[in-house]
Amino acid sequence: MKKVAIFGAAGALGAALVEFFYEKGFIVIGIARDPSKNSRLSELKIQTLTCDATIQAEVQTAISQLSTDTWIISAMGSFNADVPVDYIGHRHLINALEKTNINRFLMITSLGCGDSWEYLSDRSKSAFGSVVREKSLAESWLQSSHLDFTILRPGGLMSGDTTGNAELSQGVEVHGLINRSDVAKLAHQLLENKDSIGKIYECIDPTVTYPVSN
Repeated sequence: MKKVAIFGAAGALGAALVEFFYEKGFIVIGIARDPSKNSRLSELKIQTLTCDATIQAEVQTAISQLSTDTWIISAMGSFNADVPVDYIGHRHLINALEKTNINRFLMITSLGCGDSWEYLSDRSKSAFGSVVREKSLAESWLQSSHLDFTILRPGGLMSGDTTGNAELSQGVEVHGLINRSDVAKLAHQLLENKDSIGKIYECIDPTVTYPVSN
């Protein structure tokens, strides 16, 4: 049975990843600063590890408890965090993985990172540009590692069931939204595909729109 460890398992995107891979029959390990924030982890009797990724020793301890055949997914983010995890947390994670035989790693960042920064609107740069820049640094750190990595940059994240209409793209300007459940589905698709190793993908769903307010 395949194993997947999800960093950021207590967040909204992490929770969607947990649900998807659990339903696919994976052995799921949920890793978060406070796993209790996702009640589904205990309801599904999923193994959890408590880890503040901004603390190097805690990351090393968490990684030491995983078998070498485990897929690693990071959905870590700094929403409402006192200390941003986007760069330093991923740096600690990547460094820890490089000291093991765990190689397959998928990092989920966002549109606007790296070479897609030029496509981010001035309004978005002003609102959350600092977070995007931190994530971009994490991408660069990962790209210089020896891990079998894939980077996935989703558009605006929404709640909702999988639509099946999400689209992957590379190196082109895209804007839009996507349900977290579809990001999870694409993450699985990319991890299964060896051709995605060393690649960066953007993803949106043209059928997902913001709810119309009355």
